[in-house]
Amino acid sequence: MNKNDLISAVAQSTGISKADIANAVDGLFDSIAESLKKGNNVRLVGFGTFSVARRKAAQGRNPRTGETIQISASNRPKFKAGKRLKAALGPHGGGGGRGG
Repeated sequence: MNKNDLISAVAQSTGISKADIANAVDGLFDSIAESLKKGNNVRLVGFGTFSVARRKAAQGRNPRTGETIQISASNRPKFKAGKRLKAALGPHGGGGGRGG
């Protein structure tokens, strides 16, 4: 499912226009990104938690030349699924489960 599929599915299930859902989805994504940028976690009970993981600087190797390179430290978004989301996927991640 891509963003347009998500917007269509939510619009169909709620009866709200696709344009309004698109604005809401964009606002949701922007709000999550802004919160993470400020160093805050975003906890959606039952769904999951978005957080920022700090990646340390490291030395790597250019696979083409074999030259040693310095890889800068960086921040990465991280997501940990909540109980309801895990349950919705079932014991093997293939659907089925209790969900809800």
